[in-house]
Amino acid sequence: MIALLQRVSEASVLVEGASVGAIGAGLMVLLCAERGDTEKEADALLGKMLGYRVFSDAAGKMNLSVTDVAGDLLLVPQFTLAADTRSGTRPSFTPAASPRDGLRLFDYLVRQARSRHGIVETGKFGADMKVSLTNDGPVTFWLQVKPQPQPQPQPQPRPQPKPRPQPAPQAKPDLASE
Repeated sequence: MIALLQRVSEASVLVEGASVGAIGAGLMVLLCAERGDTEKEADALLGKMLGYRVFSDAAGKMNLSVTDVAGDLLLVPQFTLAADTRSGTRPSFTPAASPRDGLRLFDYLVRQARSRHGIVETGKFGADMKVSLTNDGPVTFWLQVKPQPQPQPQPQPRPQPKPRPQPAPQAKPDLASE
């Protein structure tokens, strides 16, 4: 799963001219599920997003998370983050999760975020959205959590046949002495 997070002083999303989500200071996060992602990756990504230290402390260092500063979250689905751009001049979206899986994982992550964080607003999955933001910094980070490959069962070595005892070499008669 992919998150492109941006520290913002404000952000909003419009769908068909109507506001569907708006926040003050916090994080505006573009989210994308990839093929093979599950709730496990969504949970790991949310934990990383909520704990990622991108806000300044009293010394001016990026040392505080959105949770630490009680910042708002605007979560916006964006499947194009999974684009494969390695060849040609047109992106391939094969790495993105299917729309059904993408919606399921986006909704899951939003529910989890709302249970763990204060203000959580969202965009609308599958809609043509107009996203506005004032990037604070600018501060933008790409986070990605990939599924862990499942261990493949190792083939058991085939038992080797026990070597057969070889008969003792027999002495050959010495023909020269006859």
